[in-house]
Amino acid sequence: MLRPVGDHDLPVMLRWRNHPRVRAASFTTHEIGEAEHARWWAAVKDDPARRVLVYEHDGAAAGVVTFSGLRPGSRCADWGFYLDLDGLERSGALLRAWIGLERAVVGHAFGPLGLTTLRGEVLAGNEAVRRLHRRFGFAETGRHTRHVDGAPVDVVAIQLTREEDA
Repeated sequence: MLRPVGDHDLPVMLRWRNHPRVRAASFTTHEIGEAEHARWWAAVKDDPARRVLVYEHDGAAAGVVTFSGLRPGSRCADWGFYLDLDGLERSGALLRAWIGLERAVVGHAFGPLGLTTLRGEVLAGNEAVRRLHRRFGFAETGRHTRHVDGAPVDVVAIQLTREEDA
């Protein structure tokens, strides 16, 4: 289940986002401080082009999903996510939660958001995430280089259309 973020979610979201493995799989790898996190939240919480949602697994907050590029008249947007790796691994629910999150994202994108195309980017070396996206029908549509911490990194573009999800 996806639900809107509340201000009370911000501390746990920051902790999850600063997990070393989440940072390593992200395009911004430094540890994010509270002030930077607060500035980010202030910029995105009322932005009509963005949605930040909490993913709940078995009734508990377990991850964060972001949608961006939501524009009037556009039926295409980008997405990203991260999970509570420590909590989900401790409970043995990481894989189930990961699959549940992906299912919830696809349903939300093509349901309430009314999208026909959902896009994302994955670090090329993150094979586990790439496999999961392929399992849900995402096509790898291209590659490009992006600088992460000043170093060039290969990135894979992914895309799912409503027709592929049907």
